[in-house]
Amino acid sequence: MPISRRSINKRALALAAIIALPVAGLAQDRAPAGAREKVQAQGEAAMERVKRAVTTAKEAAVPSPTLPAPSDQGVQRRAFQDLNKRKADPAFAKRAADDVARARAGIAAERERASARIAQALGLEAPEAAALAGAAPPPAPTAWVPVLMVSSSMPVAVLRTYAAQLEKAGGVLAFRGMPGGMTRVAPMARLAAQILRIDPGCEGPACAMRNVQVIVDPILFRQHAVARVPALAMIPGDPTQPYCERDESSPHSAHVVYGDSALSGLLDEYARLGGKQEVRDAQARLARR
Repeated sequence: MPISRRSINKRALALAAIIALPVAGLAQDRAPAGAREKVQAQGEAAMERVKRAVTTAKEAAVPSPTLPAPSDQGVQRRAFQDLNKRKADPAFAKRAADDVARARAGIAAERERASARIAQALGLEAPEAAALAGAAPPPAPTAWVPVLMVSSSMPVAVLRTYAAQLEKAGGVLAFRGMPGGMTRVAPMARLAAQILRIDPGCEGPACAMRNVQVIVDPILFRQHAVARVPALAMIPGDPTQPYCERDESSPHSAHVVYGDSALSGLLDEYARLGGKQEVRDAQARLARR
């Protein structure tokens, strides 16, 4: 059977393909092996660099921290002496005094506005509102004012009796805090109205009120270490000054008298303890009326 040229070409191509297959497979097997060797060599080089860096860091000397040198005492002393030699600016002192005066006036005005709002909320007219705002004139700076420290837990009848006696003696009724907490003003306003009404059965805005200051002053209690009531103290000056404007060093009473007795008996006991001069005016006013 004759062999054509076309069949010879086909056989040659098939033979070439068979011979090429092992060569291609050999090339494929060798390529990944070379890449792995390259990656491994690079990793080993990187690890060597890391080891050298760690070794260098360990061998390097780290300087220890040092404290700054102390300042020259002579320089500090001269600086403070120069500061003390500086003269105060009169204009600056006047501006500071004016600012303090304006601040106090603002506090007084805010106190009056707050009392007015309380009176309006409770339906109180001028007599009760004036009592809540502190209508009694401030005492003379050299006078001693009887301050009776009480509690809202005491019977209202007892508080009313003390209020009548303090009105004669020119005294003040002081509470440590307000019923219901310092954020609730209405319960304290109602209690003050009950204490200060001359006629306990009177209702409405026309009720007459006693001319007695009722204050809330926790600093007064802490300053005199008062743990039980009633307690009488004789405070020099104005004890009705807002406690936010005072501190622990403000004037305080030389003695504190405890006991559930009449105001006259508390004053007598205070005089016996050595405070005759302090209670003299209060006793005289209490005896005249």
